[in-house]
Amino acid sequence: MDALAAKRKNVIASDQMIEGEYPIFVDRTSGAYFWDVDGNRYLDFFLSYGTVVLGHADRDVDDQVIAEIRKGFATGLSKPVQTELVSELLEVIPGAEMAMLMKTGSDATGAAVRLSRSFTGRDRVARFGYNGWHDWCAQWDHGIPRATRDLVHTFAYNDLDSLRALFERHPGEIACVVMMPFEVEPPAPGFLEGVRELTRAHGALLVLDEMRSGFRMALGGAQEYFGVTADLATFSKAFANGYAISALTGRAEVLRRLDRVHISSTFYANSDAMAAALATLRKLRSGPHLERIHTLGSRLQDGLRELTDKYAAPVEVVGHPPMPFLDFRLGSEEENQAAKRSFYTETIRAGVFFHPNHHWFVCAATTEEDIDTAIEAARGGFEALVRDGYTGAVRSGEAAR
Repeated sequence: MDALAAKRKNVIASDQMIEGEYPIFVDRTSGAYFWDVDGNRYLDFFLSYGTVVLGHADRDVDDQVIAEIRKGFATGLSKPVQTELVSELLEVIPGAEMAMLMKTGSDATGAAVRLSRSFTGRDRVARFGYNGWHDWCAQWDHGIPRATRDLVHTFAYNDLDSLRALFERHPGEIACVVMMPFEVEPPAPGFLEGVRELTRAHGALLVLDEMRSGFRMALGGAQEYFGVTADLATFSKAFANGYAISALTGRAEVLRRLDRVHISSTFYANSDAMAAALATLRKLRSGPHLERIHTLGSRLQDGLRELTDKYAAPVEVVGHPPMPFLDFRLGSEEENQAAKRSFYTETIRAGVFFHPNHHWFVCAATTEEDIDTAIEAARGGFEALVRDGYTGAVRSGEAAR
C-alpha cells in the first residue's frame, strides 16, 4: 500500500487527501463507520462531505439501486423512477412547483444562475457562501476571466446593508441573489426575511443553495426550518445518501425557461442515483430520523462546549446540531493550523474522524454510544492543546480524566 500511496501523488491531479495521521485508503464502510485498508475502524463524522445522511451502505437504499442497475439504468431516456422522485420531491420542498434533476451541486446552482439571468434579462449576481466551482463562483481567481468575475458580487452574512448597497450600486442589473442559508453562523432574526424582501423589491430572484442544509435541517431544508421560501432552491449531498444526484426546484414560470436555456448532460437521465434518492427520501419520511440527528448533534455540541470551557480553549463550538464544527481562534492562521494538528492528531488516533477544515455531520446510524466516544476523543484533543501550550490549564484545577 505504501507503493500505491506514493504512486497516487504522481498520477492523481488535485489530490484532496488531508495532511496528518489520516487513513490513506478506505476499504469499506457500514453505518457510521469506515475501515481503512489496514483494518483500522473509524467513527465517521465527515460522512463523505455530508452526503451520507442515513448511514454508510444503507441496505434499503442500496437494494433499490442494485435493482435499478439490473433493469438497466443508462438509457438516456426517461424512466418511471424520475417522475416518481420529482413528484415526491415537490411534496416536501416549500415553493417547489417543478424540478430538474442533475448530477452535482455545482450543476444545479450554476443552472439556477443561468435561468435567473434568462428570466430577468439581467447579468449581475449577488452571492454569499460556497456555491461550487464554476466560473461565476469559484473561490480562486486563477483561470477565471475578469469579465466573468466583474459580474459577480459578494455580500456579508447577517448584514442586510451590504446587500442593499449592491442593489443601490447596480440598479436593475442584479438577476439573482444566490446564498447558503447559513455557513456556521445562524441567521439573525429577520435576516433571511430581509433578503427575501430586498430581492422582491428590486426584481431579482432569490436562490437558496441548500447543498448542506437540504434533507438535514428539515425534510424541506432550510426553507422549511426557517420559514423563508425562495424562488429557486438547489439540493444535492444528503439527497441520495451518497449517490451522485442534484436537483433544481422552484417556481414553474422560472423553470419553464429551460425550453430556451441550454442545460444538458449525458448522465442526467441515469436512473441509478434517482432510485437512491427516492429510497432515501422515503426512508427519511418514514420515521423521526432527522429529529434524532438533531438530538445527537445537540448532545455532541453540548459535550464539546463543556470541554472548551473546562480546558479554557480558544475554540468555539459552531454550526447547527446536524452539522457541528470547531472554530479555532488563536489569532494567526499559522497558530490555528498548528493547534488543529495537535487536536486532530489525537482524535484520529482515538478512531474518530473529525474533518479539520469542513463541517462535521451526524447521520441516522450514529448512536448515543458513538456520541460518547466522540466526546472522549475530543477530550484527548483538548488535552493535547494544553500539553502543546495552545491553552491554559484546566479550569478550577480540575484534573483531566
